[in-house]
Amino acid sequence: MKLSRRSALTSAASAVAATAAASLGQRLGAAEAAIGTKGRVNHSVCKWCYPTVKLEDLAVAGKQFGLHSIELLEVKDIPTVQKHGLTCAMVSGIPGGITKGLNRLENHDAILAWFEDAAPKVMNLGCENIICLSGNRAGLPDEQGIKNCAIGIQRLLPIAEKNKVTLVMELLNSKVDHADYQCDLSKWGVALCEAVGSERFKLLYDIYHMQIMEGDVIATIRKQHKWFAHYHTGGVPGRNEIDESQELYYPAIMQAIVATGFKGHVAQEFKPKRPDVIASLKQGVSICDV
Repeated sequence: MKLSRRSALTSAASAVAATAAASLGQRLGAAEAAIGTKGRVNHSVCKWCYPTVKLEDLAVAGKQFGLHSIELLEVKDIPTVQKHGLTCAMVSGIPGGITKGLNRLENHDAILAWFEDAAPKVMNLGCENIICLSGNRAGLPDEQGIKNCAIGIQRLLPIAEKNKVTLVMELLNSKVDHADYQCDLSKWGVALCEAVGSERFKLLYDIYHMQIMEGDVIATIRKQHKWFAHYHTGGVPGRNEIDESQELYYPAIMQAIVATGFKGHVAQEFKPKRPDVIASLKQGVSICDV
């Protein structure tokens, strides 16, 4: 049936009103349908992998092919992506970086001071996860590293609980990229989670890093997923595109993640080798959209 111009305008206005009244989840679902994503995976990307792309440009491009988030941003940068309807699924900025983390008691005061300032801001921006790191061993036994990290995390937990944010420690490899990093095995991270005993402390399971350190990715996800608040991707070897050029089969890995009932974010964290870095990112999102 052919609609009159007036009827068409009325219909359009009704659609706009309905959209405005819809929940965030419904709006995300509509966006997913429009761009062809299946809606079972919340897609994110780590900004540091795209140093030549402006944050706003990455937000505009990524929104078109299904990104929900751009992450590892400091608090000051989050409003830039929010303007485009995205969030920051993992906030960064904690002092000490990768090498000087929670496994040293002398680092705790500085981390606490930063966290006291950052956590309320993260909550007010509607974000939930803040990344933290173990630091390097530098001769520290693994058991003592767990004890020291647990002491530091316990100091942060009241702030996390008050502001409804979660501390998430990343698992990194110590063979290729981050020599001597202490939280380099899932069993170490799980032991720390068990020692802390709070839903406000979880792990970031980085698939690239853990393939290098221990393999057995899908079995680990199935067994330990309750400790994993977040996932990162990356091609092995090389940390490049996650397509058939590397050894991991991401569609099966993503199916395993989805099967656990995971509702968090999965972030692309590979360094594109191809000149068209946005096309590589779009491909990565497509591969992971199971």
